[in-house]
Parts: sequence; structure tokens; C-alpha cells
Amino acid sequence: MIIKVKIIPKSKKNRIVGFQKDYLKIKINAVPEKGKANLEFIRFFAKTLSISKSSITILSGHTTQIKKIKVDGISEKEFLDLIEQTI
Repeated sequence: MIIKVKIIPKSKKNRIVGFQKDYLKIKINAVPEKGKANLEFIRFFAKTLSISKSSITILSGHTTQIKKIKVDGISEKEFLDLIEQTI
């Protein structure tokens, strides 16, 4: 499954805010330097979805807030259910 996410770095804590426009908004407490926010996002998102970190791939947007990501190892229904539970 491929989705768009908007990563807000330097937040107080990691959390999923919810769907806005055509992307999923996620706050991450890491700084956007040297890929730290991307790595923290992958760690947090994998833990939230109970999948391995290697199941999440950033396809585009490595240096921007809005990213296109690929998520393997979970169905769309399971994904939406888990996101809904965490909001």
C-alpha cells in the first residue's frame, strides 16, 4: 500500500494526528537533521502498526515534510483500523 504522510518534526512526542487533505499527519519528536526525523518516523510507525521497520519505505520526500511511503505486511483495512485506534 502506498500513502502520503506529512511529518512534523521537533514535536513534544511522537503521535499520529489524523488524516488531513490527502495525507496522514504525524508528529515526530526528532529533529530534521541528517535523516533523524525519517528514522524516528519509520521506527514509530512500524511500532504503531506492529510491523518490521523494513516494511516501511520512503519512496519520495526524503528532505521534505510530505512524503510518499510504501507500507508492506499489512492490509489496507488493518492499517485504517490501527490508525483509527491511535488517533
